[in-house]
Amino acid sequence: MNKIKIYLNEYHPIVHSLIFGTVLISLTSSMSLPFLAIYLSNVKELSFSTIGFIIGVGPLIGTFCGLIGGVLSDFIGRKKLLLLSLLGLSIAFIGFISTSSISLLVFFSILRGLSQAFFATISKALMADLTPERKRFRMFSNRYFATNLGFSIGPMIGALLGIGGSMIAFVLTSIIYMLYGLVLFSMLKNSSYNDQKGEANDEESVDLALLWKVLRSDVPLLFFIVGGILLTTVHGQMSVTLSQYLKDNIIGGVTLFAVLMSLNGLTVLFFQLPLTRWSERYSLFQRILSGCILFAIGESGFAFSDTWIGFIASMFIFTLGEIFVIPAEYAQVDEITPNELRGTYYGAQSLGEFGNFIGPWFGGILLSVYSGTIMFLFMAFISILSIYFFYTGRQIYNKKAKSTIRTEEIV
Repeated sequence: MNKIKIYLNEYHPIVHSLIFGTVLISLTSSMSLPFLAIYLSNVKELSFSTIGFIIGVGPLIGTFCGLIGGVLSDFIGRKKLLLLSLLGLSIAFIGFISTSSISLLVFFSILRGLSQAFFATISKALMADLTPERKRFRMFSNRYFATNLGFSIGPMIGALLGIGGSMIAFVLTSIIYMLYGLVLFSMLKNSSYNDQKGEANDEESVDLALLWKVLRSDVPLLFFIVGGILLTTVHGQMSVTLSQYLKDNIIGGVTLFAVLMSLNGLTVLFFQLPLTRWSERYSLFQRILSGCILFAIGESGFAFSDTWIGFIASMFIFTLGEIFVIPAEYAQVDEITPNELRGTYYGAQSLGEFGNFIGPWFGGILLSVYSGTIMFLFMAFISILSIYFFYTGRQIYNKKAKSTIRTEEIV
């Protein structure tokens, strides 16, 4: 009891609300969003490629518009933008089940992508505002844990209750977003938090003109971003096309997909910390190399599996690759980032999310025209191909760093 009291006193009540809300949102949305491809295929009777485009266009628009989230919050205010993003998410999930029009489904996907991008950016900024700097690392770790906790149990609960991917799951997700928005509105209204417009965080603000200049001049960064796009293409298509493939080719495929999504979240929960600590003895490139190879093995496993055990083993291997790659990618860009351009370089790295559009859309085309085996093997090839870009970017950066050291020694 004392530990709980100490923890509650550790952070601002709004921070606790955002973390608890993260569990609720990730839990309910994981009952619906990963199954969206199956829902659109069954109920709306759309093709694989069309479904991939609809699902992928949201993250695509959200990626580019999310770059201006900090700027937009200066005009609207963080409180209002946070609440508007929750309202947008609530409307989007209802929208998915209320229309068969492709144009409207694309609109709701874009609305979800924009709202998700703004909510993620502003909620993290708000949590940082309300938390002393020395406590922020643990606070963000708790937020990451909360996200994975919800995603690890949500699909299984949905499968056990028989509502995973059903209209009930989408309605429930929408209601949770709406109720959560009302709770936040009440807390923010009664809090002493000063939502001053125009107070942008230098580390989070992005100058788009400077971003373009950096992309043209920093070759290692450009190679890292291309490598990141390729890996995100592999990771981004996994749930969309895998769900459709399992539904059509494996007995109990929808239930198996729920098991795989929960396994993905549980693996991150239990293995992320020990694997991250163990991998610190190796270089960043070696960690990314390991992750790329594990991605390729996992995708190859999906290609040739025809039993639950095969898919479960492949998902476990795939998720281990995710654990290696994601933190190493961020650390690699952070390593080459000048302090005065941190926001710009982080903004540039977020362009890697473009793969979240390419993966579902192009993966859907491969699944429609060829087969699941060809699609999975092609994604395995992309995983291996990304190694070239990370390796080349690293080599160019190392040569540049050595050249700079020699110049300083001569001077």
